[in-house]
Amino acid sequence: MKTVRNENGQGAERAYDAIAAVYDDFTAHHDYELWLGNLLPRIESHGIRGRRLLDVACGTGKSFIPLLEDGWEVTACDVSAAMVEIAREKVGDEAELAVADMRELPVFGEFDLIWCLDDAVNYLLEGEELERALAAMGRNLGPQGLLAFDVNTLASYRTFFAEEVTVEQRGRRMTWRGHGSPEQGAGAIFEASLTVEGADEVSVHRSRHYPEAEVLAALAAAGLEAVDVFGHDHAVIPEQPLDEVRHTKAVYVARTARG
Repeated sequence: MKTVRNENGQGAERAYDAIAAVYDDFTAHHDYELWLGNLLPRIESHGIRGRRLLDVACGTGKSFIPLLEDGWEVTACDVSAAMVEIAREKVGDEAELAVADMRELPVFGEFDLIWCLDDAVNYLLEGEELERALAAMGRNLGPQGLLAFDVNTLASYRTFFAEEVTVEQRGRRMTWRGHGSPEQGAGAIFEASLTVEGADEVSVHRSRHYPEAEVLAALAAAGLEAVDVFGHDHAVIPEQPLDEVRHTKAVYVARTARG
């Protein structure tokens, strides 16, 4: 059986190309409408002038389709061509879709909201890569535009990345095996594998924990400033202050730094 992994700064697209066909099945229990329905009002409370969205690391479209259906103008991209193709099959030409690496993101336009959700930035294993990605997203912000993204907390890494989870959907058995440890500390790199019964490949995912101080420093280095930082657990209710051992996600909202 072939192992496909994302290495430092390269190859994440191969890991997701390998699981694109089963990604929606593996995440079928994720309630994106609830998640986005709680996140968007919190983001909008900081002021959004229009309804132009750039979704970075859009996957199969789960993170932008609810907004598209609500009348937003959507441009979306992902490093995995296979994931983008599935998103395109869902929405046709209703959204502008592209294959792009967030570290080398082209300027697609000026957007009122850019988001990068579902811990995509955790796949950047070096702080310099995170700064590059944030700076590239910042270059796509319109006047008064907002950038929102989430990262996994230590609570997520010490549970999901340290346990085995099996999902059976539409006759397919998928097994996630976390190879981490509940004792690993802040800033560590965690690894997990996803095996699909009957498939020829094992998709291995390497993901780095980013503490709040490091994220805020990366934002500043990218010419951005945080306007909100909060966490949430599985109930998806935004809470402050961020608690790394209680919340499963940390969410950051930022804008272009004002001189």
